[in-house]
Parts: sequence; structure tokens; C-alpha cells
Amino acid sequence: MAKGYWVARVDVHDAERYKDYVSTAKPAFERFGAKFLVRGGPIEVLEGAARMRNVVIEFPSMEAAVNCYNSAEYQAAKAIRTTVADAEMLVVEGIDD
Repeated sequence: MAKGYWVARVDVHDAERYKDYVSTAKPAFERFGAKFLVRGGPIEVLEGAARMRNVVIEFPSMEAAVNCYNSAEYQAAKAIRTTVADAEMLVVEGIDD
């Protein structure tokens, strides 16, 4: 079964409140087996417009990735995030080895 990946590009406008988002989202990530592969860090823009924060999260499957996003735990975190950051998020299926 191929893994699922969240890919998020985020501009944070209130770093202190964003910490509340991170702590509120943690139970959903734990419940659905999330593994952070990229969490912020320096970037080098090669093409297009960049956002200040880029995140890639691995899940055991596409279903787990989508279910995490739709979970009550994550939706509570999202309610915080949308007030303190602008984001683009998607789920992409990995390559089945």
C-alpha cells in the first residue's frame, strides 16, 4: 500500500498563536501515524513564489492522511491555523515500492 503525504506551504502571521495550532494538531498526528519529513527550515527558491514555511508529513496511507485532516482533532487545530496563517495544503499518494 502506498503512503500518503501532506504537503503544506504556509505563511505564518502570528508565530506565538501558531504554537497553539501545533500543540492542538499533535493528537491527530499521533492518532494517524504521522511522521514529519520536512518541518520548516531554510529553503532555496528555484521557481515560482515561495511561502515562509514548508512541511511534508508522511502517513501510512492516503486514507490515513485524509482521515487525519478530516478528524475532529485536526479540525480544531485548523480553526486556529486559519486565523494566524495562510496556507496551501494537499495530500499526495507516494510511490508504492
